Amino acid sequence: MRLTDALPKQGSKKRGRRVGRGIAAGQGASCGFGMRGQKSRSGRPTRPGFEGGQTPLYRRLPKLKHFPIVNPKEYTIINVGELASLPANTEVTLESLLEAGILTSNDGPLKVLGNGDFNVALQVKAAAFTTSARAKIEAAKGTCEVLGA
Repeated sequence: MRLTDALPKQGSKKRGRRVGRGIAAGQGASCGFGMRGQKSRSGRPTRPGFEGGQTPLYRRLPKLKHFPIVNPKEYTIINVGELASLPANTEVTLESLLEAGILTSNDGPLKVLGNGDFNVALQVKAAAFTTSARAKIEAAKGTCEVLGA
């Protein structure tokens, strides 16, 4: 088989329309593009993305990185190091931390982060845990319970 043998199937290719060759040809004079206006001119099609002079979409969108998250999840965060001051076998929730004065504001569901030293067995109930926080709590013989947020 040679490159010259690779031909399209019979009837699959249709010859292009010959425009501007007189009335008898069926597409004479204005060649089917109408009388006047931008779409009838020579070099006719506008460039891809052209929106009639309006700032096109590709210029309105940010150039780098990613789109911002539309509905970001807001969490009240606390590090495990701050929980080390609590007595052993305490149940830790967002409400109990606010009452104890460890947290001062409720910015959404509680998320426990893994920064700091921790060696107290606690029953922590939060909406989310980082992997390191979960590992430190369970290593100290504590429990992690994920609440539906």
